[in-house]
Amino acid sequence: MAEMSAVRESFMTQELIDLRNNILEGRYADALAIVDELDWMSKKATLRNIKSFLIRLFVHLIKNQVEQRLTNSWVASISDSIVQIQDLNLQDNKSSHYIKIDEWKQILQDSLAAAIRPASVEVLDGRLRPSQLSEMLDKPQIILTAKQLLDLTYVHSAYDLPDILDKYLIQLPGGEDWQK
Repeated sequence: MAEMSAVRESFMTQELIDLRNNILEGRYADALAIVDELDWMSKKATLRNIKSFLIRLFVHLIKNQVEQRLTNSWVASISDSIVQIQDLNLQDNKSSHYIKIDEWKQILQDSLAAAIRPASVEVLDGRLRPSQLSEMLDKPQIILTAKQLLDLTYVHSAYDLPDILDKYLIQLPGGEDWQK
């Protein structure tokens, strides 16, 4: 992972050098192509980070669905994942999003699939193989829950979101016990 980061940093450094040289030499079309590539790389990194938090979110939603309980640790992880996604998804202009509210379907499906293997290690103390866990899940319900949580990020401020999430999470299996 550190090697990939170093390669990416070296690549970006070279891109910035090339960008500067293109501007100084008046090759604006080449400079714009580099700007577009850097923008694409930045968006791809942001989307990768969002997907990482989605997987973390799904692991805990899977545990909740299968074990029919909710722990303080799971609530904290679910809530933090949603708050982090809200922050990452908001573009620098603070008025638009990388992923629009109606663009989550495929990302959610892919992230749920990616979450099953790590969840199998945690659910029921790791007694299920990923395929066994996958078969027992109500995947449409888990995706719906995740989507409803994500929808909250479009209408609530970062300040209000954690309290709103707590109120929503109480409705999950075991939520009432967690609240007590």
